[in-house]
Amino acid sequence: MTPIGIVGTGSYVPENVVSNEEVAARAGVTAAWIEERTGIGRRHRAADHEATSDLAAEAARRALQQAGVSADRLGFVLVATSTPDHPQPATASIVQDLIGARRAAAFDVNAVCSGFVYGLAVGTHMLRGATDPAAPYGLVVGADVYSRILDPADRRTAVLFGDGAGAVVLGPVPAGLGMVETALLGRGDQHRLIGVAAGGSRRPASARTVAEGGHWFRMDGRAVRGFVHEALPGAVAALLDRAGVPAKEVRHFVPHQANGVMLNQVWPELGLPEAAMHLTVDRHANTGAASVAITLDTVHRRGGLERGDLVLLAGFGGGMNIGAALVRWALDQPVGRYGEPVFGAEDEAADRPASRGLLSGAALR
Repeated sequence: MTPIGIVGTGSYVPENVVSNEEVAARAGVTAAWIEERTGIGRRHRAADHEATSDLAAEAARRALQQAGVSADRLGFVLVATSTPDHPQPATASIVQDLIGARRAAAFDVNAVCSGFVYGLAVGTHMLRGATDPAAPYGLVVGADVYSRILDPADRRTAVLFGDGAGAVVLGPVPAGLGMVETALLGRGDQHRLIGVAAGGSRRPASARTVAEGGHWFRMDGRAVRGFVHEALPGAVAALLDRAGVPAKEVRHFVPHQANGVMLNQVWPELGLPEAAMHLTVDRHANTGAASVAITLDTVHRRGGLERGDLVLLAGFGGGMNIGAALVRWALDQPVGRYGEPVFGAEDEAADRPASRGLLSGAALR
């Protein structure tokens, strides 16, 4: 089979930057409290006119531009999100229309914060079995607008999330490069740890569900932390074992940007002695299904990935789900940036290299 890999990356975060001070005031905590417990210094929030599909489409355009692939050569558009524009149609259908991918199938994946990695696994298998030579590429987008489902008074969730989108174009790559292995794990017995209780078929939207706060996102943070510490190291080890790759050969680890403090605590348990862990949580917070893709694009566009490097991606979140993917990087370092700043002028001026096991910059000082 033709090797399939990542041939382009892109990301987009809204212009509106929300400080810890602003979030803290409504959640009944201090800015220092947020930074100390999460490593988050700021986050981006969608404008009133922006929905998940708008963020996703912009990230998709940037990934296609980098790949040098036109939208009409896409065989599918897959959007991983747990904050769709509306229950139906799929947000991917709207993105397909916005970017002009007339040939593409379009569908959503909801594995909450692990959705992007789940999408990579699905998309890779689809392309390996593709038969249309005119559409040899696929688009996988992770996008979420969590600001629309957060209770601003709930300090367990309101301080953690930002809005954003990240995308990759999948396609044929030279032999020896591309997707090495993927692993998906579900623990449905723990599905109550994270969720939005109302708005579906079990508790349809009503005046009562709104009054009860049933449409807010809720999370048992302590239990989620325990799940990650328990399940993530084993999932990483199992993936590497299946791939037949020694842990010391992994050069980069790009995790879901759930909580910077938690990631630094679990990092030593993963046993990746030669890898750099890349974090953007200090500037973008937890962007749900977008976080792995945004971080991957950030590292790539800063020239942090060399062709042939082994990159380990890991997502974890509601369901409970874990997704991991091992990729042998197929792209050369980018020659330039977008015509406009990737994340806005303030972020460009503050560019810092990601550090192994530490948040970039001063987020934990």
